[in-house]
Amino acid sequence: MKPKLSVVLIAYNHEPFIMKAVDGILMQKVNFPYEIVVGEDCSTDNTRAILSEYAEKYPDRFKLIFREKNLGRPTLNVYLTSMECQGEYIAYLEGDDYWTDENKLQKQVDFLDAHPEYMGTTHSFRLIGENDEPVEDADKTKLYKWSGDYTFEDWQKAGPWPGQTASNLCRNFYKNGKLDYSILYRAHDFIDDGVIFTFILLQGKIYRFDDVMAAHRVIKKADGGSWTSLKLKRNYMIEEFELKLTMMQWVEKNAGLTNDAFRRAKVEFKNVAGFYLKNPSARSWRLFRRALGYYIVHLRFGKVRRR
Repeated sequence: MKPKLSVVLIAYNHEPFIMKAVDGILMQKVNFPYEIVVGEDCSTDNTRAILSEYAEKYPDRFKLIFREKNLGRPTLNVYLTSMECQGEYIAYLEGDDYWTDENKLQKQVDFLDAHPEYMGTTHSFRLIGENDEPVEDADKTKLYKWSGDYTFEDWQKAGPWPGQTASNLCRNFYKNGKLDYSILYRAHDFIDDGVIFTFILLQGKIYRFDDVMAAHRVIKKADGGSWTSLKLKRNYMIEEFELKLTMMQWVEKNAGLTNDAFRRAKVEFKNVAGFYLKNPSARSWRLFRRALGYYIVHLRFGKVRRR
């Protein structure tokens, strides 16, 4: 029987957390068939062995994709794994996060079944640390603060996001061929949630439930492999500026931009210019020149297309 929903489970060196992630999937109470499509990116710990044990116990539920060598880009793993999904809907989960509500999938699927005008759903979540302890992170709380409908117009205003990866359940858009979804891994090696939400928003609205139905793990360690940890030793501000510019250009090409996006572009250019002046380097200079060419020449003097 073809699954109604595909769970995309991304795993790499998640040995301490992967069982909780999988158990949170298997505890779901649903009235439809679903598959768990696992993209395991050649872990160096026991993550793969643990997943194999689950697959042996639930052979009809798991589709294991074990990479022969590490892809080097987690976003490429997300893209390739998503392309293997057969379900009408897709739910995302990274191996160090987990779901806390046994009715999560049913709630979100029921909503999309009843509301064809929506493309996706999200929900609230709590932040936890390495040992499941509560974490306070004002930046993340502010970034993901939303309630109710979230639209493409909201995206263009550069406000908060409607949710985080573990909260995202959407229609399976990868098979429709409407967009070049490979930008998911070409835009950045680690950041994918904002790009996926952009795919969704270009094709419909997102509804966010206020219900807390997942736990998102935030770990900041000098030797950690998560994006939160890697930000400690990478120039993440430049990377995020580059990602925003890349996605602005991609959206403008695929859907056009409104005056809200025009105003956002001007703000982003000022941010890039300010960053360059405070942090002059070859890389920040290249970013500044790229932003200048796009934000000022293209948008200021060109015609802003409306979606």
